[in-house]
Amino acid sequence: MASGILGIDYYLPERVETNDDLARENASWLMERFEVKCGISARHIAAPDETAGDLGWHAARKLLDRQLVPADEIDFLLFCTQSPDHFLPTTACILQDRLGLGKHVGALDFNLGCSGYIYGLFLAKQFVESGAARNVLLITAETYTKFIHPRDRSVRPIFGDGAAATLIGTAENSRGLIGQFVLGTDGAGAKNLIVPSGAARLPRSAETAREYTDISGCVRSRDHLFMDGMALMNFTMDTVPGTLDALLAKEGLAKDDVDWFVYHQANRFMMKHLANASEIPWEKMVYSMEDIGNTVSASIPIAMARYRDEGQIVPGQKLALVGFGVGYSWGACVVEW
Repeated sequence: MASGILGIDYYLPERVETNDDLARENASWLMERFEVKCGISARHIAAPDETAGDLGWHAARKLLDRQLVPADEIDFLLFCTQSPDHFLPTTACILQDRLGLGKHVGALDFNLGCSGYIYGLFLAKQFVESGAARNVLLITAETYTKFIHPRDRSVRPIFGDGAAATLIGTAENSRGLIGQFVLGTDGAGAKNLIVPSGAARLPRSAETAREYTDISGCVRSRDHLFMDGMALMNFTMDTVPGTLDALLAKEGLAKDDVDWFVYHQANRFMMKHLANASEIPWEKMVYSMEDIGNTVSASIPIAMARYRDEGQIVPGQKLALVGFGVGYSWGACVVEW
């Protein structure tokens, strides 16, 4: 029994923050230069009372309303986020109830960032192909902006909030067929993309809330997201090209056999360097983040859905999906659309 992607939908919060907004708020931020380099002009921001679970509910509701399969034939719900609604209970359990899914449904959260969608597909594939579940609802949702200091130029312009819902079930006539995977982890890089405080290792306190300014003039505290951009760039360039090569070798494919390369939508600067390193024509790289920013684990499915809606991704095409980032964690797979 082969597994496949049956459908994808996504949701973006209503509030939009443009580069002009950031420039007015921070006169020293060179937003025109940022936009040329990173290819981001705007991002969507969750409301103060809007959670990753809320965004995920909207995305899943859109997908379920398409009635691709009977709701009572969904047997598992996977929710990927690093900004859960609560430490406990599991947000996936709350979503099972909010979405009106049956009590027979298994549900769990898993904590991954930019590689999360690939790992979610990997888990869903195992459930379906083992016969443990007929259909799996995978929701990837993130609200990183809640962790970002408003005067941290290194991360605020990059990230946006969003969610995607993907239905995985039995592939009919190879439509949506999920192929093989290459996965990897290097926890030695954990410190380079991190929110240091707020959990058991370092509870929030007056000390962790103390703000500091780094040598680049970025302001944050240990309660906020920290990213070492250079370290992330080095990790990405060292890891992703080889991961793609390993995936294609596993599938017996050449790069010319792939119609679209759907990488985690990190930023245009990084993605262009990755395309050059792997000798992939930029025209074959899916790029769809100009107006939404980096939406972390939701970026790959949102990009695929937008290209589908524009008629660029069409049935029969082969897609190479590659996720990479916080952890460090990475993964790749081939999907036949």
